[in-house]
Amino acid sequence: MQGLPLEAVLDLPVLRRAGVRVVACADRLERGVRWLHASELPDVAQLLRDGDLVLTTGSDLPSDNDAVGFCQYAESLRDAGAAGVIIELGRRWTPNLPDHLIEAFEEVELPLISLAHEVRFAAVTQAVGELIVDRQLRELRDAQRVHEVFTELSFAQAGPEEVLEAVQRLAGAAVVVESEQNQVLDYLAGPADASDFLADWSVRSARVALDGRTGWDRTNRWLVTRLGPKERRWGRLVIQSPQPPTQRLIAVAERAAAALALHRLHHRDRDNLVRRTHYELINGLRKDCVPSDVTRRCELAGFPITSRRFVGLTIRPLTTQGASRRARAVIDEVIATAVRATSELRAPALLCEVDGDAQVLLSLPERIRSRQLVDELGRLISRHHRVFIGAGRDAATVSTVERSLAESGQIVDALGTSAEPSLVHRLEDVHVRGLLTLLAGDERLQLFVERELEMLEQHDSTSTVNLTAAVRALLWNPASKTEAAASLHLSRAAFYSRLERVQQILGLDLDDPEIRLSLHLALLARDLVPAAD
Repeated sequence: MQGLPLEAVLDLPVLRRAGVRVVACADRLERGVRWLHASELPDVAQLLRDGDLVLTTGSDLPSDNDAVGFCQYAESLRDAGAAGVIIELGRRWTPNLPDHLIEAFEEVELPLISLAHEVRFAAVTQAVGELIVDRQLRELRDAQRVHEVFTELSFAQAGPEEVLEAVQRLAGAAVVVESEQNQVLDYLAGPADASDFLADWSVRSARVALDGRTGWDRTNRWLVTRLGPKERRWGRLVIQSPQPPTQRLIAVAERAAAALALHRLHHRDRDNLVRRTHYELINGLRKDCVPSDVTRRCELAGFPITSRRFVGLTIRPLTTQGASRRARAVIDEVIATAVRATSELRAPALLCEVDGDAQVLLSLPERIRSRQLVDELGRLISRHHRVFIGAGRDAATVSTVERSLAESGQIVDALGTSAEPSLVHRLEDVHVRGLLTLLAGDERLQLFVERELEMLEQHDSTSTVNLTAAVRALLWNPASKTEAAASLHLSRAAFYSRLERVQQILGLDLDDPEIRLSLHLALLARDLVPAAD
């Protein structure tokens, strides 16, 4: 248990009446006192435990001019972990302690206190002992209370909001949950204004390093504890603590961290089970003939089927696709955000992952304006993640759910790099790209692309001059050949020379609108369906 602050011990009536005065290291009174030890021995250090406070008359200490002896005495007490020394004046020294003694204690930064009047040592020992025992009993009761609160929260599988409310209530201070990147995920303000507490958070927090699991940062006056194992830390819990934290506050922080970790574990397990169930239900609804047991399972899962219409969404994070740990973590967070967003909008939904994308199927009452709700859902998701979102057309029956989901995926596939990631995109937004995406698997489209681009691509494969890029620049900058040349960092003369070479190879006039349209379609289709190796 944490020791009683020396300052509180010196405030006892029995010591105040004795004329207590701090003569060395008055700025070190936060030291914890675990017990009071009365002794006249000059080598008392060997009998002490960490946090013991020594009470003496100084009768057997070195002579007044023995600076070396006083230094050895002070150093031995410091090395033993003593909380300080109280010397009663009158028996040996009066009215002041020797300067050499005071200087020795100042040197080792150990508090030295004098008592101006005689006092019964037994009375001091009793008062200090009672105060320490009372403090320990309060700590035990507080620890039991903290244990009960967080045990109840754990059994109830409480969410982060409830855990933070408990921390705020028990600590009486502001509390923050931050990410591994030092960004505030959630917070509750304390009784005081939290603006200073939260100011420049990411910068200040990045400077706080923990040696162990929990620590107090003196600069920011924060009690900080790690969330998750050291190797897989996912954030930190921070409690405002203007003074060095008590053992009770440390217990609150660490029990709260454990509760948050337990919630994360339960949530992940629940989410994995729910996601598997949703994946199976979505696959069932995509069949030409939806089995009756699938519709019954949907209803039981809180996804109504009767008198509803459905909207399929595909959400693609703006990160590298694949099975890397980072990509997996991103899609997990996107799906978790989508779950919270659909819950906030009270929109029944099935959510799962398909090939690195998040797929969402919404079940909406026929009276609801689906476009407005889907746009709001996209806004809520985009507040936390940079994603492309495609929305298929409304499906009036479960038999057309596959069309809505397929369209949403095709829309995302058709989006170019210049598309705005913060918007929900629909078929009307992708224009001819959407048509080409729909036809991407058609062999006739592939033959068309090869016929249009084969000669250019053969030339580029054996030459350092990329003629396909020149055609692309011309078509992507139809209003100005100067801008087209500038996009390739070429002079107008060099660009015109390449276009002339293209016309020679293809035997076509690039000023013919139909030729340009044909090449433009072929290049768009090539972007959507790359050539096979």
